[in-house]
Amino acid sequence: MAALNDARRLVVKIGSALLVDRSTGDLRRDWLLSLAQDVARIKARGTDVILVSSGSIALGRGVLKLPPTVLPLEQSQAAAAVGQIRLARAYEEALAPHGLNTAQVLVTLEDSSNRRRYLNSRATLETLVGFGVIPIVNENDTVATDEIRYGDNDRLAAQVAATVGADQLILLSDVDGFYSANPMQDPNARHFPLIDAITPEIEAMAGDAGSGLSKGGMKTKLMAAKTATASGCAMAITEGSPLNPLQALENGGRATWFTPQLDPHAARKRWISAMKPQGTLTVDAGAARALSAGTSLLPPGITQVTGSFGRGDPVMIRDSEGRDLGLGLTRYTATEARAIKGHNSAEIEEILGYPGRAVVIHRDDMAI
Repeated sequence: MAALNDARRLVVKIGSALLVDRSTGDLRRDWLLSLAQDVARIKARGTDVILVSSGSIALGRGVLKLPPTVLPLEQSQAAAAVGQIRLARAYEEALAPHGLNTAQVLVTLEDSSNRRRYLNSRATLETLVGFGVIPIVNENDTVATDEIRYGDNDRLAAQVAATVGADQLILLSDVDGFYSANPMQDPNARHFPLIDAITPEIEAMAGDAGSGLSKGGMKTKLMAAKTATASGCAMAITEGSPLNPLQALENGGRATWFTPQLDPHAARKRWISAMKPQGTLTVDAGAARALSAGTSLLPPGITQVTGSFGRGDPVMIRDSEGRDLGLGLTRYTATEARAIKGHNSAEIEEILGYPGRAVVIHRDDMAI
């Protein structure tokens, strides 16, 4: 079973019911300050932390004095626009006393289904984490329509965990784990401390999407678990409402842990290697040696570009003898790659007329 104090990169999902008092619409400030204490302690031991937080609509609803009922799309988007400012400020004020900077990252389902957007999201999050910043991720409810929505932050959190290669995902919920039935309705419901595989029997226990205690129910949490564990990330469902919820989990708090199927690095390599290449980048002998040693692919090492591909598309990497070295997700289009091949990265802006990334394929986006 995973242990929170072993996490190298941690994603924590926070539901709106934990952040916002349903009766008043006000922020649960004491709870948020206790979460900030937990995050600061975990960050201090070298763990990267990313928060996926609901709450913008709940906060905005109170400000706009909207009824506590299902809102029309335009009213939800208006509430999100008002509440998002307050949500970001609340996290900033809670984490700043610990010397931690925050960033707001708003995404939609298209940002993970579209490879170009996916790579941009991954690069942004990686850069923020590299600077020691705590990203606060939320669905961009101000622009999302039903067709481009995740619909719940459990699945969004799982996708973020997969995107950044997290090894642990914690869903802070209103229930302390997975049960064989809804424990509020069935006193004989059995709690599962560990689930190694999400079998049809486990899925049947989750019931319909709305049968759990929180929005979306346990079924969406199982969907999140499938995404997370397939990407090499352990996932836990635990009660989040007490103060210092992450510390409580570390101290042995009741939870359900889902076992990852692979480590995050291997899972990502497998995902990339299964893609169909849209083109080929031929590299010289020096670049081939460097790639085998685990480096990224830079423009100077590319000698030939074939095919028609866009940013984020999979391309084959081939050596000068015609041997396939592996697959990678390119950060340049075929036209751009042809223009900068053989040139130093410092020349990219002059050649293309705009700044570009230093690497053509990052080593994390490559399966050699």
